[in-house]
Amino acid sequence: MRVKYFSKNLVGKDYVVSDIHGTYSLLTRELERLNFNSSQDRLFSAGDLVDRGPESPEALKWLDYPWFHSCLGNHDEFVINAQNPDFDVRWWALVNGGEWWLTMDPAAQQRFSDRFQQLPLALEVETDGGKIGIVHADVPPELSWAQFTAALEQGNHSVHEYALWSRNRAMGRYTHPIEGIDRVYCGHTVNEDGDIKIVGNVYFIDTGAAYNLPHSKLTILPLTFEQD
Repeated sequence: MRVKYFSKNLVGKDYVVSDIHGTYSLLTRELERLNFNSSQDRLFSAGDLVDRGPESPEALKWLDYPWFHSCLGNHDEFVINAQNPDFDVRWWALVNGGEWWLTMDPAAQQRFSDRFQQLPLALEVETDGGKIGIVHADVPPELSWAQFTAALEQGNHSVHEYALWSRNRAMGRYTHPIEGIDRVYCGHTVNEDGDIKIVGNVYFIDTGAAYNLPHSKLTILPLTFEQD
């Protein structure tokens, strides 16, 4: 399943979180601050569950929670690619925060790989305020949301890569909204000033939780909103 769809939450609240990057103690504290109710609320993640932070091995525990849902991030795909002998695990560990992977035994590595292969590339959530999309990096500027999700479902490699890696819209190269969706949340590109960045109807919410920056924090936002 490359795109996962969620109906409206009729009993509780929905939230979206920026790139967690192995900062699960911080995530727990933020959820407590929000009075998150795991019996009725849901938390959606923009991906990058692992790397850089100290608690990456906790990711599987969180994916077992029935109220926690994540799309795939580029760092999560490193976990999948690590099963390929041509993938440079040392580069991942030394440059991209993957040291934790080297401490895992082969059976644990296989469990991570199997579970991460099940992560969708995009999430679509119905809310009182409209339809919400969640994808790790971005949506190609020439595609509507429906065209984007169709391309993902068809296994389009270039769209897959764009969804995990592009910084074009976040860097201001495109400013028009994505058609066919009310709002889209993305991570991937760190906003070093600690504020979310809005481009059209796309919200870039990675505020560098696992980075040692002056304004680093983990951003969690409610998905309930009034139409603009």
